[in-house]
Amino acid sequence: MPDLLKVSRSGPLAAVTINRPDSHNALNADLIEELTRRFEEISDDDRVRVVVLAGEGRSFCAGADIGYMRETAGLSYEENLEDARRLAMMYWTIDECPKPVVAKVQGAAMGGGAGLLAVADVAVADSEARFAFSEIRLGIAPATISPFVVRKIGVSHARSLFLTGERFYAKRAWEIGLVHRLVSSDGLDEAVDEKARELLEGGPVAQATLKGLLRRLETTEPMEAPGLTARVISELRTGEEGQEGLAAFLEKRDPSWRRAR
Repeated sequence: MPDLLKVSRSGPLAAVTINRPDSHNALNADLIEELTRRFEEISDDDRVRVVVLAGEGRSFCAGADIGYMRETAGLSYEENLEDARRLAMMYWTIDECPKPVVAKVQGAAMGGGAGLLAVADVAVADSEARFAFSEIRLGIAPATISPFVVRKIGVSHARSLFLTGERFYAKRAWEIGLVHRLVSSDGLDEAVDEKARELLEGGPVAQATLKGLLRRLETTEPMEAPGLTARVISELRTGEEGQEGLAAFLEKRDPSWRRAR
């Protein structure tokens, strides 16, 4: 049986490609476990600076596999609860990855596949790609992905798209912030490579710190935010990377993290 994921590394760039093209890269229990494991490994790998999450073949990820959905329908409440927790852990692990994650989207990104976009930092999509949160039409709900999607596109758009389950296209995905850049299908690879190069310009410690700060700000009281943000910038300014970045700027040279690429 072929690997569910293809993982490769080129210098500081890691590519994680879902490899179930005959099933439009639909999620099942094994793939969920493998995505979680791989992103845990990447999070701890100091050699990796940027991650590209992609799908092999015609689609990015068409949501849950039919066979997987059939299996969950036969599980008890307790078994379903455990399965849902594993799914939630997968999204949480990708979201918590300290490295910038770029989603490369073509074809279909439905249900849980669209949820993967919500935990990516940057999403670049083929202008012909299709999207939906279609769970409601099966009598269920996009509950597991809802915290990430609501954070990404806001409550108003989430309510409309969750409750109707309607299919929408790349232009609307871009308008609501689910996708950040639209390109033609023949320009998708180049656009993703360009975005990865832009991300490699930034300091890795600063990027990881910023991702953590943005998550903390979601639950920080407004009066506590100034103190939190002041501590973060002070730590970065006085840290090794911040000192190197400032010195490089003043000396008109590349900082060490760019020279190391």
